[in-house]
Amino acid sequence: MPRSATDYGKDSGQTDLLNPQQDTVTAVSPARTLRVAQITSICSRNEHRLPLGVVRCPVPSAQFLQRWRLSGMVAEMALFTPLTAGGMALSFFVLPRLLKRREEKTQKNQCWKSLFIDTYSDVGRYIDHYAAIKKAWDDLKKYLEPRCPRMVLSLKEGAREEDLDAVEAQIGCKLPDDYRCSYRIHNGQKLVVPGLLGSMALSNHYRSEDLLDVDTAAGGFQQRQGLKYCLPLTFCIHTGLSQYIAVEAAEGRNKNEVFYQCPDQMARNPAAIDMFIIGATFTDWFTSYVNSVVSGGFPIIRDQIFRYVHDPECVATTGDITVSVSTSFLPELSSVHPPHYFFTYRIRIEMSKDALPEKACQLDSRYWRITNAKGDVEEVQGPGVVGEFPIISPGRVYEYTSCTTFSTTSGYMEGYYTFHFLYFKDKIFNVAIPRFHMACPTFRVSIARLELGPDEYEEMEDAEEEEDDDSADMEESDEEDEEARPRRLFDVPIRRRRYSRLF
Repeated sequence: MPRSATDYGKDSGQTDLLNPQQDTVTAVSPARTLRVAQITSICSRNEHRLPLGVVRCPVPSAQFLQRWRLSGMVAEMALFTPLTAGGMALSFFVLPRLLKRREEKTQKNQCWKSLFIDTYSDVGRYIDHYAAIKKAWDDLKKYLEPRCPRMVLSLKEGAREEDLDAVEAQIGCKLPDDYRCSYRIHNGQKLVVPGLLGSMALSNHYRSEDLLDVDTAAGGFQQRQGLKYCLPLTFCIHTGLSQYIAVEAAEGRNKNEVFYQCPDQMARNPAAIDMFIIGATFTDWFTSYVNSVVSGGFPIIRDQIFRYVHDPECVATTGDITVSVSTSFLPELSSVHPPHYFFTYRIRIEMSKDALPEKACQLDSRYWRITNAKGDVEEVQGPGVVGEFPIISPGRVYEYTSCTTFSTTSGYMEGYYTFHFLYFKDKIFNVAIPRFHMACPTFRVSIARLELGPDEYEEMEDAEEEEDDDSADMEESDEEDEEARPRRLFDVPIRRRRYSRLF
């Protein structure tokens, strides 16, 4: 049966196998001796917890813990679980100095047992989440410090336990333990640009999401229908966009789910809010984002994290020219009802540095073949790209960003560019653009929509059919005016909104 923190250290018949004189720990399986320096090395390789059942000892000595501090590894918690009747399994959590009083008590030579009991009562609730979240924070800061130093400097110190308790009392709901654990490490960031949670920029649209501190988030806690019991995690001062976490299961949402809200533009009920699901839990949401950043999946451009996803297979090489594509879904410009899914893509055109100088060329035109999830195909041709006619020479890279929309949840594009050689202007050739797929995240329809009565639902369906008819009329008009067709790709109107305050 598991023991409480006060039970540890009562087994007077057991021998402390930690040897502070030699800095060694005797292991049960496999039978070998580990030096403190070895354990420190293990933890330095981001293995924050030693396997249970490896080290057999009832208590760590105060000298042993102090040696860890002196070596830079802050071992402020030692957690024990029963292994056999004759021993205990020791699992070390290397925790940061969450509270300054920990150091103060250590300096006063507080015994290990008292230190352990106090620390366990303070942060022991986060054992299941700490290793993953602390590693994510450490990896993210290490990656961003040389690339986006201002972003790292914007992070706030961790919140106190009593601060998080006060927020729970204010909103009347319990915060998820993994959320609390993360905010004990860093209490969000200052409202600055660029934000920690990524940016996106088009010609007339900009988004940058800050990670909100817990007090600001509590001020935006929602009690209204449609977003009941939802706490904002992020905020963009340019668009008003937020990602929310459902602290309670309500209105068809799962508890702890993270999502972007998407108002149902066809419903008369303002509580009809659809959701693009981003993560099943706070840990899932945060660690997956961090992995995308530190793996290089999200590019860093001008000290900002851009949330473009690149498929390594989405590359095509024609002669000396290579074209690669990254894509991103924009929830703030998309809707489920009516179906309108907005995507942006970033294209990189590069000529090999080993190419001959006479291979220098200029882009003349583009051709696109666009296919939606229903198999409908649209072809688009036009001069240049985004109004430019770039020149490509050996070793040079040209990049640009554009956008498109689909009436289905997914689709793909492919095509080619037409170039002419600068030294042989009459000689033209095509460069392939690889096929790249775009798909919106999983979404959930508003429960307010699902609860419509037959008459209300029929009225809504009629309104949607009228919307489709209007779209068809616009397409026919586009066929009559060929110059208007490229607007679907390169000149999509952006809904501009002004926000004078948070939430």
